[in-house]
Amino acid sequence: MTRRQLWLRFIAHIDPPLMLGIGLLMLTSLIVLYSADNASFGQPLKQLANITIGLTCMWLVANLPLHYLMRTAIPIYALGLTLLIGVALFGEISHGARRWLNLGVMTIQPSELMKIGVPLMMAWYFEKHEATLTMKNYVVATLLLLVPVALIARQPDLGTALLISASGFYVLFLAGLSWRVMGGLAVGALAAAPFMWGMLHDYQRHRILMLFDPEQDALGKGYHTIQGMIAVGSGGIFGKGYLDGTQTHLDFLPERTTDFIFAVYAEEFGLLGNLFLIGLYLFVIGRGFIITANASTYFTRLMAGSITLTFATYAFVNMGMVSGILPVVGVPLPLVSYGGTSLLTLLLGFGMLMSIETHKKLNKT
Repeated sequence: MTRRQLWLRFIAHIDPPLMLGIGLLMLTSLIVLYSADNASFGQPLKQLANITIGLTCMWLVANLPLHYLMRTAIPIYALGLTLLIGVALFGEISHGARRWLNLGVMTIQPSELMKIGVPLMMAWYFEKHEATLTMKNYVVATLLLLVPVALIARQPDLGTALLISASGFYVLFLAGLSWRVMGGLAVGALAAAPFMWGMLHDYQRHRILMLFDPEQDALGKGYHTIQGMIAVGSGGIFGKGYLDGTQTHLDFLPERTTDFIFAVYAEEFGLLGNLFLIGLYLFVIGRGFIITANASTYFTRLMAGSITLTFATYAFVNMGMVSGILPVVGVPLPLVSYGGTSLLTLLLGFGMLMSIETHKKLNKT
């Protein structure tokens, strides 16, 4: 086998347009992290290591045939649920939350696994009952969603719980849940809002209240929101220039390498830079929708659609949070914020998208 044949075989299950968009976003991550880390190579090099591990896992998943992908649904969901129960019983408490599980050799956050496990399990369930879908099937699928979401919300980790709820809802929507039922659920959620408000922790209620008037506690609960809005707004049209963001380099901006990295980017690259970044996200999302529309089976269509819509939700929530139009919920900017676990989860999802696209082509030929 020649070197060219080996290379073609290696990239056979990599979708070029999707890989281009993902690669540009991760390159942006390294560039912005260098500035956010005060012109240090510390976090960019760590993120590069995370990217290498994530891309390797993405390539492995992309090479999985579709029937193997389906077979992973029950094991991943069962493992994730078991680990969440383990967190509830034996998890480590940090900053008032019990989200991590120490396995001896490593400490993990099982809720990240369920970002893939929940939609995968729900898509598998609907695939098994595609020919005879009834309201009972939608109820069972909803229970498959609510059990892990309740365990995650109890930690408490409301941001992750809401994002996993969104990923599960997208599967229900793509599986054909009627608009009448969705409308009824929306009305029910609004009616239950006062009761849900009472169930929130104090810091969660403060975050929501700070959205409407962050100035009432400018140096406390509203600090993150105010500094994020100042950084985004002060970038203007063209930005202050790379490495010249004052909010970043004078240490006003909190969590600048993780949740608020978009504020660093917006301050230094301005509105034009923001439009470029949003364009990259729209390119990746658009490619995801094309893969969804061309998916060869019911299972792959549900899974591809959920992965794509969840990725779009992550980007919207983070940018909205930093810009002051959504409460601060601790959601990283996908593929750009520093962090290994969230990056790995996203790249596993993109590996599934590539498997769905490239194995469909092989099946046709």
